Amino acid sequence: MHRAWWVAAVSFVALVGAAGFRAAPSVFIDPLHAEFGWSHSTISAAVSVNVLLYGLTSPFSAALMERYGIRRIVSAALLLIAAGSGLTVFMDATWQLVLCWGFLVGLGTGSMALAFAATVSGRWFIARRGLVSGILTAGGAAGQLVFLPLVALLAEGPGWRTASLVVACAALAVVPLVLLVLRDRPEDAGLLPYGAGPDYVTPPPAPPGAARRALRSLRDAARTRVFWLLAGTFAVCGASTNGLVGVHFVPAAHDHGMPVPAAASLLAVIGVFDLVGTVASGWFTDRFDARRLLAVYYALRGLSLLFLPMLFAQSVRPSMLFFIVFYGLDWVATVPPTIALCRRHFGDDGPIVFGWVLASHQVGASVVAYLTGLVRDTFGSYDVAWTASGALCGTAALMALVIRARPTGGEVVNAGAAGGAGAEGETVKGA
Repeated sequence: MHRAWWVAAVSFVALVGAAGFRAAPSVFIDPLHAEFGWSHSTISAAVSVNVLLYGLTSPFSAALMERYGIRRIVSAALLLIAAGSGLTVFMDATWQLVLCWGFLVGLGTGSMALAFAATVSGRWFIARRGLVSGILTAGGAAGQLVFLPLVALLAEGPGWRTASLVVACAALAVVPLVLLVLRDRPEDAGLLPYGAGPDYVTPPPAPPGAARRALRSLRDAARTRVFWLLAGTFAVCGASTNGLVGVHFVPAAHDHGMPVPAAASLLAVIGVFDLVGTVASGWFTDRFDARRLLAVYYALRGLSLLFLPMLFAQSVRPSMLFFIVFYGLDWVATVPPTIALCRRHFGDDGPIVFGWVLASHQVGASVVAYLTGLVRDTFGSYDVAWTASGALCGTAALMALVIRARPTGGEVVNAGAAGGAGAEGETVKGA
């Protein structure tokens, strides 16, 4: 077997772990509140920092891997996650929670975001590159599926400290695999990428200044209206998924008497249908107007959130299962059309611009993760948060329709990059 497949397998394990570790704090809110008496908003603040740093680190993670190598960055990220999770067992103050789960775990998981999957598939594969990048990207949903029910059972049984130590040990267990198997490039192991033909030429090293290019792309994109519309809609996407449901669904269900492991399992099922919805959305994006797809996705998501407060009960009912399936199909269905619009309007810089749009996704998630905890402390329930988020999704649907169908002179685009996103391929003067 070509070594590239072993590299992909270890990368998948690392990405699965990173996703699971990032999702774990959602099942710690009630245990920490019960033991220390900390408010929901205080605990949510640590999760908010975690989500924010995950998003802000992501645009620079590719530059870090280019500068210091994949093995070093991924190993350091896993050690940060292990330290952040393991040190929480000694904490007795809220600032320590923010430091451990917020900063350390946030920086660690952010260093293994989508850029890691793109880097591995781009360097190690010529054939099957799309398949591998899709599998690695799906690691996020798989991590949520694998870890959340297990962490919830541990938190409910032996306690949240045991769950934290299990997360720390799981992160440490992956480090030897990373050091043993991962290499920055196939040439480092005396190989060619999988599927490379006899005429393959090793690409030259990327020029220095990847971080400067990321900042320059942000500066240019920020001069256009379409960037702010995409960033705004994706901020609502993050607010209504990672920040709201991802963090607060489990404690909200527990407020209505549902056992934590059952609620965590429902959240994990969302991850399963997330895979189906994302693949289907990619198929739709190739065939329909990306703006209208976004409008439909946000409108349906908002409608489902308005009904959610009426679905909570002590046990899992068919109506709640319907919501879980429906919401799971819509969870990140917004990603393919958003990527397509970034490519269409920003050309070669489209992937980098999407990195910044993704950062806005995490900023929205971070803000709402904290505000929802504050709502719970103020009103004694989450009902206001579900309703407000549903209204936000309706606003995002309208914003998506405002985006221009074709780039104008103020937007960066080129024929080659735009064509891959379904645009007509017109060349327009850059910003």
